[in-house]
Amino acid sequence: MTPAEGMNPAEFENISAVERTLWWYRGMECILHAFLAPLIAGRTVTQVLEAGCGTGHMSRALSQRYGWRMTPMDLSEIGLGHAQRMGLHRLVQADLRRLPFQSQTFDALFSLDVIAHLQPPETPMAFEEFARVLRPGGLLVVRASALDILRSRHSMFVDERQRLTASRLRQLCHCAGLKLLRLTYLNSILLPVAFAKFRIWEPLTGAAPNSGVTPVNPLLNRLMEAPLRWESALVGAGVNLPLGQSLLLAAERPMQSAPRGGP
Repeated sequence: MTPAEGMNPAEFENISAVERTLWWYRGMECILHAFLAPLIAGRTVTQVLEAGCGTGHMSRALSQRYGWRMTPMDLSEIGLGHAQRMGLHRLVQADLRRLPFQSQTFDALFSLDVIAHLQPPETPMAFEEFARVLRPGGLLVVRASALDILRSRHSMFVDERQRLTASRLRQLCHCAGLKLLRLTYLNSILLPVAFAKFRIWEPLTGAAPNSGVTPVNPLLNRLMEAPLRWESALVGAGVNLPLGQSLLLAAERPMQSAPRGGP
C-alpha cells in the first residue's frame, strides 16, 4: 500500500471559514437531504460513519437533523482538530483504504468529496472497506467530483487525483459486492459556466493553482445557490441528472451476500 494521501492541508481553514454560508455548500447540502429522503424512509439507521469528515460540519448536520450517532473519521489531524472544536465526539483518524472498524459495524456510511483524493487504482480498496464495515442492508452514500475535463486550478490546489464518471462508480459498486440504488450527476445547470472557466479562462490567463473556496458577494452567493436549489427539487422528485460537475451515489450491502473485501 502506498503512503496515505489526502487533501491539501491548507484547504481546511478555507472550508471552515465558509462552509455554513457559501452557495456550493448550502446548495449541495440541500440536494443531499432531498436525495436521502426516500432512501432512509422506513430504514433503521443508528450508527453512521462519515469516512472523510473534513472539518466535521456534515457529521454535525446529519446528527442534528436525523438523530444519528455519528462517527466522524478523517485522515487529517487538522480536519479532526476543527471537528473537535466544533464539539464532535468519537473522532477517528484513519485511512479510507484500511478502516479500523470491525465488519458489519455501521447502518450507513457517508463519504462526501473524498475519493477524488485517492489514486484511481486504490479506489476499489476504499469501496471494499465501505462494504465490509456496513451491516447487511446498510446504506452507502458517496459524492465525488465528476469528469476529467472539468479538472481546474482548484483541483490542483486541493490535490485532487481523479474525477469520476457514472460508469466508473457503477463498476466500483459492482466489484465491491454492493447493490446500486441510485446514481445521479449534480451541479448540472452551472456546467457550461464551469467548462468556460476551467477549460478556457484559466488556461488563457495562466491562473496558478488556488482555492475556489472563498467568500463571494452576498447577491452573487444567492444567485449561484439558486440553480442548486432547483436541482434539489428535481432530485427530490426522483430525476437523475445526465451530466454535471459532481456525482451522488447510493448503494447498499445486500442482505444475503458478503462483500468482496471481507466477511
